[in-house]
Amino acid sequence: MSKSLFITATGTDIGKTYVTALLVKKLREANFNAGYYKAALSGADNIAESDAGFVNRIANIHQDEQTLLSYLYKNAVSPHLAAKIEGNPVEKDTVISDYATVQKNYDYVTVEGSGGIICPIRYDDKAKYFLTDIVKWLHLPTLIIADAGLGTINSVVLTVEYLKHQNIKVQGIILNNYTGGIMQEDNIKMIEDLTDIPVIALVKPNDKDIDIDAKFLASLYL
Repeated sequence: MSKSLFITATGTDIGKTYVTALLVKKLREANFNAGYYKAALSGADNIAESDAGFVNRIANIHQDEQTLLSYLYKNAVSPHLAAKIEGNPVEKDTVISDYATVQKNYDYVTVEGSGGIICPIRYDDKAKYFLTDIVKWLHLPTLIIADAGLGTINSVVLTVEYLKHQNIKVQGIILNNYTGGIMQEDNIKMIEDLTDIPVIALVKPNDKDIDIDAKFLASLYL
């Protein structure tokens, strides 16, 4: 049976897609049959030039583009607003069906979110969906991507507490843009002490590989 993991971030422009690509790449290079899915993506003209296309290319998945995501919006705003502008709101049944299609072809499915965990996906008179709703529909555990620098303690703790409040399992935290030094080392310690969630990997700028054991990574998928 296929296993999955949801990748979220503490906010926008944290490098979630970059880290996601490295994670899928790590699995595939270790011969795990790993694929990718994203429900909604905004700010791209086509799939190839989108975040989903980036992951597909960097991780060498060679996945059918049409299965990478369900909704592509051109406007570079939150999906709920892009959907209002472009008139194509996210439908629950479509997300569940498209995700199931990817599950049929891959043993490990990495599901990427949009921005931070409270990102609204659809917000209109008929439905109000947030990323947490997608996580719950698909019964996924989560992995949090955060910046290693100043301010990350607050962002990570708030994200973890919100996920716990939503009864969503957090498997670990990865810090991106890691350069070392006393502050970033302290950030790691404080995050782990305050959340009881391990920092499982550190990604340096321009890393082409992520320093994490592939079997351990695969064990995070449920």
